Amino acid sequence: MANVREYLKKKKERQTNEVRISYREKIKSHKFTIFYRTTLVLVLIAAIMAALYFQWKNKIYTQMTVVSSTEFHTMQDASLLPFAGYLLTYSKDGAACTDTKGGAVWNQTFEMQNPMVDICGNVAAIGDYNGRNIYIMDTNGAMGSITTNKPLRDFCVAANGVVAVVLDDTDTTWIYLYDSQGDELAYFRTTMKDSGYPVSVAISPNAQLVCVSYLYVDSGQMKSSVAFYNFGDVGQNSTNNYVSGYDYLDAFVPIVGFLDNKSVFAVSDDRIMFYSGAQKPVSVAENLIDDSVQSIFFGDEYIGLVFVSTEGDSRYRLDVYHESGEFRQSIPFSMEYSDILFGEDQIVIYNESECCIYNGSGTEKYSGQFDKTALLLIPQDNARQFMIVTSDSIDTVELQ
Repeated sequence: MANVREYLKKKKERQTNEVRISYREKIKSHKFTIFYRTTLVLVLIAAIMAALYFQWKNKIYTQMTVVSSTEFHTMQDASLLPFAGYLLTYSKDGAACTDTKGGAVWNQTFEMQNPMVDICGNVAAIGDYNGRNIYIMDTNGAMGSITTNKPLRDFCVAANGVVAVVLDDTDTTWIYLYDSQGDELAYFRTTMKDSGYPVSVAISPNAQLVCVSYLYVDSGQMKSSVAFYNFGDVGQNSTNNYVSGYDYLDAFVPIVGFLDNKSVFAVSDDRIMFYSGAQKPVSVAENLIDDSVQSIFFGDEYIGLVFVSTEGDSRYRLDVYHESGEFRQSIPFSMEYSDILFGEDQIVIYNESECCIYNGSGTEKYSGQFDKTALLLIPQDNARQFMIVTSDSIDTVELQ
């Protein structure tokens, strides 16, 4: 009798264990089912999003439609520039800032023979070539002015209003740094014998670095050098704040520029050079150039060089480089151009009567004529929208 009870007890225990095991397996199976279903849904969502993005990125637009228009009138013989969401208009007689509705923000009168403008962020510097005055403005109005005691040859402005100025003397060229109030911050002298003649100058947005391209002759050979000066703590113990530089034999470097506080590029007649570093910039890449550069454009993270095309039916070729020095693509085109703009995954080539828009892969997304003569085209936050400034209106247009 005891054996029967023991047998029944063990049988019940076995059945209980089997039920527990079966229940655990069901829970485990249910969890795996939920996991696989969730994973499948996420994969499907990702695939749909990727397909939509690919479709949007490669979508071809056929129309440019005006969605809003505001009356606008420019000064006679004036030039226009985009200015941190506003418009900067300048001529020999003065400068003005207007908002995108055509409303006046500020006016600045002056008399200049050859006005030059440099813009960084929401700060603009306006000076007269061979003159002695520079006006520093932001989108709110005048920040200050600079008066020099020597003729002005070149200048560039930082986002905080600091201006690097190239001044000419009889046998010496001076490079000064001024704050927006006209106070002298630093200076150093250059001569053809010691360093060469400064051909181009650029200042970082934070005003800590200054880059200068020099041209000089050494033992009968033409040379260029790209020099970096640090006006922060790192450069205080260096002679003339010089922290790094590179020499190029038989080369002419007409332009240097900062893309941000640590990315710099320079273009010579035979190569494009890239430098990186927030304190002591170093060379990170060089790309040789076989053809003659017609124009240079830069913005965001990219630099574009325009050449006369030697292949196919296109008149020009735009070579695009990333700030890292990586060559990205060549875009053949035939239209005459007044400006080339770089934005997020977008390249715009335009003139007064037409424009072509490409994505970052070089696919043409739009090509068409303007309804009115365009003085300025400005991309908006929405990749499909642009602001077109004409002689009598500011139009917001949208690609469709």
